[in-house]
Amino acid sequence: MNKKSQYDWDPRSDAVLNDPIAAYDEMRARCPVAYSEYLNWSLFKHEDVVRVLNDPQSFSNVVSSYLSVPNGMDPPEHTEYRQIIETYFSPQRMETFAPVCRNIANNLVKELPKGGETELTAVLAQPFALKIQCAFLGWPASLHEPLRHWIRKNHAATLRKDKAAMDDVALEFDGYIKGLLDVRRKAGVNAPDDITASLLGEKVGKRQLDDEEIVSILRNWTVGELGTIAACVGILAHYLAEHAEIQKLLREQMSLLPIAIDEILRIHAPLIANRRMITKPVEIGGQKLEVGDRITLLWASANRDEAIFGDPDEFRLDRDQKKNLLYGAGIHICPGAPLARLELCSVMEALLSHTTRIALVPGNAPVNAIYPGSGFSSLPLWIQ
Repeated sequence: MNKKSQYDWDPRSDAVLNDPIAAYDEMRARCPVAYSEYLNWSLFKHEDVVRVLNDPQSFSNVVSSYLSVPNGMDPPEHTEYRQIIETYFSPQRMETFAPVCRNIANNLVKELPKGGETELTAVLAQPFALKIQCAFLGWPASLHEPLRHWIRKNHAATLRKDKAAMDDVALEFDGYIKGLLDVRRKAGVNAPDDITASLLGEKVGKRQLDDEEIVSILRNWTVGELGTIAACVGILAHYLAEHAEIQKLLREQMSLLPIAIDEILRIHAPLIANRRMITKPVEIGGQKLEVGDRITLLWASANRDEAIFGDPDEFRLDRDQKKNLLYGAGIHICPGAPLARLELCSVMEALLSHTTRIALVPGNAPVNAIYPGSGFSSLPLWIQ
């Protein structure tokens, strides 16, 4: 493994944590392939990130000590599991789920206090992510609060790289899911017709998925969904509060929401990074990396690369969305992208339909989320 004696940057410094986007922009210009103790080798440029995404033979996704289906797998194993998972995000499933999704979004927005200051993270972003995920998977409302606390503990343990705490958090989640699986097994033919029950009947090859595999699939969906969707809602609402002209445009032309949402989330990424492991000697950005080296793909930087997007802060609806890495690229492109797009369009349409004005609160600034989270841990907005 290639370990430098000196670090190029400190991802956990106050400067980076307080304003990560500015820090990533600076690193992309100064040192686009940078080494740190915390993230090992970090890639900041769009070109380098895309190269990694399109070469799974040289850059492995098997980076965790935990089973991760299918995120933490390489072909051909990845391919088998991916084929199972993609069916759960088909156009037919999205069409069936859409009315449920819109109903949840509309009900939450209608309940927002109007005509004053609202802390949007607590009253909309997080509740929407929890309710929508449980509805999609067929989980009871009684799991909302345990999952809310679980996400916080998982985030804290990941930030500290505290393996013992991460093990405890994973075990806690396993307990929730195995309980749901037991209920469905005992119910037999009377089990609810939901995704969680459906996974019990799935096969990889000629054998059924075991509990460990099902738990891993559901854990990946839950971690990806709860934290990221909540971050997205906050980022989108904050952007519209900051940019009154774009808010006005979208209120008048809601058909523009899908492309506008993708563009706003390109500017301010809801997911900061993913990891890979080097399996063949490679050279990236003048750095020679060896087998066993770990790398971090900085989505939040690659999607703001001036070489691809020009002014990264310019909001444009005519961009080539194929270059937007919001949902990744290559064989590991996010299978849940259709669901995420449905959810985000639903909640933003509800927010714009049931309000007349969204604005920042003078003297009460939002508080940025801390890596590995994105968006805002506190988002005070004026809702009319």
